[in-house]
Amino acid sequence: MKRWKSVLALGVLSLLLAGAIALGIAVGAVPISPFDADPRHRLILEQIRLPRVLLAALVGGALALCGAVMQGLFRNPLADPYLLGIASGATAGAALTIALHLDIYYWGVVPVGAFLGGVLAVAIVYRVAQTRWARLDNYALILSGVALAALFSAVTSFLLFYAGAAHDARRLIFWILGGLGGAQWFYVVGLLGTLLVVGAALLLFARDLNALALGEEMAAHLGIEPRHLRKVLLFAVTLLTAVAVAVSGTIGFVGLIVPHVLRLIVGPDHRLLLPVSALGGAVLLTLCDAVARTVLAPAELPIGIITALLGAPFFLFLLRRRAQLGATL
Repeated sequence: MKRWKSVLALGVLSLLLAGAIALGIAVGAVPISPFDADPRHRLILEQIRLPRVLLAALVGGALALCGAVMQGLFRNPLADPYLLGIASGATAGAALTIALHLDIYYWGVVPVGAFLGGVLAVAIVYRVAQTRWARLDNYALILSGVALAALFSAVTSFLLFYAGAAHDARRLIFWILGGLGGAQWFYVVGLLGTLLVVGAALLLFARDLNALALGEEMAAHLGIEPRHLRKVLLFAVTLLTAVAVAVSGTIGFVGLIVPHVLRLIVGPDHRLLLPVSALGGAVLLTLCDAVARTVLAPAELPIGIITALLGAPFFLFLLRRRAQLGATL
């Protein structure tokens, strides 16, 4: 890994992130200047705008980082953080707490329900995919994740039908489409702490991910235990993704597009790819949130719609371009 490339990539993305955060703070239904002395605007900035912008950056960074790990772990550029059904499980968990009105007792029960639903989904997938020889089969993991995602999606659809009340239905749609309208400083601090701890742990395994890209047999010859590595990384990705989804709902394509594009730019070395993916995801989601808040102001679009509108065509373009060049995924 060339040092100048690392410094340049990290420097450029850091500057872009700073600019995106500044833009996100300034724009909105109420434009706010950084030198605005109006006490009402300062209150909006401190209690609404700033935590939302920071949460967008943290969620985007977490999803892109987890996507880079999953693509390296499964050696598949189509992998993303939701591959094992985390998003569907989290959405179903949040939907259950809303439908049962459990949140009237404690405001934080919906994110807790979402977190537990995401963890439960991965735990079931992990159990199903584990063979009697205590091995994890990649194909079984992926297929189990797809099947369980469909099951939890059906549960969510039933709860959406069961909710009845328009207010409950709107809240359920928030978790399905994703949004940052409920951002609070508590969410920012919680996700920041999780991202710092899990992110640092993932960076420690960057060399192991590089070795795994050569194949499990080669990785074993280099002194790496692939099965143990897979378990550790799946646990870390599950924890970080579940926390991110718990505070933002299901926001698609960030964990799929960002690592894929940056791998084409900076190369496959995970020692650089992981941190630049986190920065790139933070930049993308911060900008998408600014668009979601302003394009139909004072109304607000779910941010998942913006990421899908940007991500799906771009990803199809990449697939088409690779096919024209005769590349294989």
